[in-house]
Amino acid sequence: MNSQGAFYSDQYRNVFRELGYAEADIDERVADTWTKLFEGGADTRIYYEAGDDMGYLLDTGNLDVRTEGMSYGMMMAVQLDRRDVFDRIWKWTHTYMYMTEGENAGYFAWSCDPDGSKRSHGPAPDGEEFFAMALLFASHRWGDGPPPFDYGRRARDLLRACLHKGEDGAGHPMWDPDTKLIKFIPNCDYSDPSYHLPHFYELFARWAYPEDRSFWREAAAASRAYLQIACHPETGLAPEYAHYDGTPNDERGYGKFFSDSYRVAANVGVDWAWFAADAWQIEEANRIQAFFEGKDPSDYRRYEIDGRPHEEKALHPVGLLATNAAASLAANGPHAEASVRLLWETPVRTGDRRYYDNCLYLFALLALSGRYRIWHPPHQTDR
Repeated sequence: MNSQGAFYSDQYRNVFRELGYAEADIDERVADTWTKLFEGGADTRIYYEAGDDMGYLLDTGNLDVRTEGMSYGMMMAVQLDRRDVFDRIWKWTHTYMYMTEGENAGYFAWSCDPDGSKRSHGPAPDGEEFFAMALLFASHRWGDGPPPFDYGRRARDLLRACLHKGEDGAGHPMWDPDTKLIKFIPNCDYSDPSYHLPHFYELFARWAYPEDRSFWREAAAASRAYLQIACHPETGLAPEYAHYDGTPNDERGYGKFFSDSYRVAANVGVDWAWFAADAWQIEEANRIQAFFEGKDPSDYRRYEIDGRPHEEKALHPVGLLATNAAASLAANGPHAEASVRLLWETPVRTGDRRYYDNCLYLFALLALSGRYRIWHPPHQTDR
């Protein structure tokens, strides 16, 4: 491990400030973006209150509530010290999405209608890992409350389910026990490169139940190695689905660089910012920024991972430019500054497809302003 990572130094880069933006303007930009997404008008809002004590994030393109968005909303809220919003989202999630019976008991239904009825009884592991991390941060930042706000226990129980589900013959784990790689869904044998969050697994290795910690240490190393074989060596592009050997899994056309894939660049940037454990991430960030240099965001496409474009336009161009900007936490190449300035000059997306773009947009603002932080247990040295 490299001591320059924020986990060890407690120093978080503010890339915007490094590029000359005023601190007051950065503060205002982050606050304004939160307001637009969580309190704004119909053209920007993605968060809606439900009753007296619940709330949800709406996928405005598909008109459903997803574990992806709910877990993202919780992470945004804990980073910006909005326990009121965090608890509303968590209570909605626990009330409507948590499954208590069937083969997926202990997981969360990945898609619900806004009234809370389940569209699916299957889970999506990217939601579970973000739920667990957000809950642990909440436990450390605010302290635990009465159920279901006993954040730390809920996180550790969820992580236990993710690893041990199926050992009694019912259901499937979310991580492959042999390769230590996260699955796309529990009952499959392939992965999604954008699900790989080794910076989360490093923390799970310290804060999960003790008997699970060694697995998470191995998972962090396995994910970093996996990304090196899943990302193209020249373009840096990753497919949405990939086999455990890193080759694209083109099932139903998901072996291309498209919406899910965008998150890889941001994940690489944040992992480097927090742990600085894998110098390959610098090269990867440089490659992907070089690939998109000079491309007009309005003409972003679906791509083969070798860079060949398809006719189909990107559904989420703002999300893509945001994640490419977040890669600047790792990049040291000639396109890092331009990628960040492009994000700064781009407003939040409006319209029906705004949800995914603007989630990635706010995460990029938090990361590049030094506001996407590790919240350690109080009065405990875990470094």
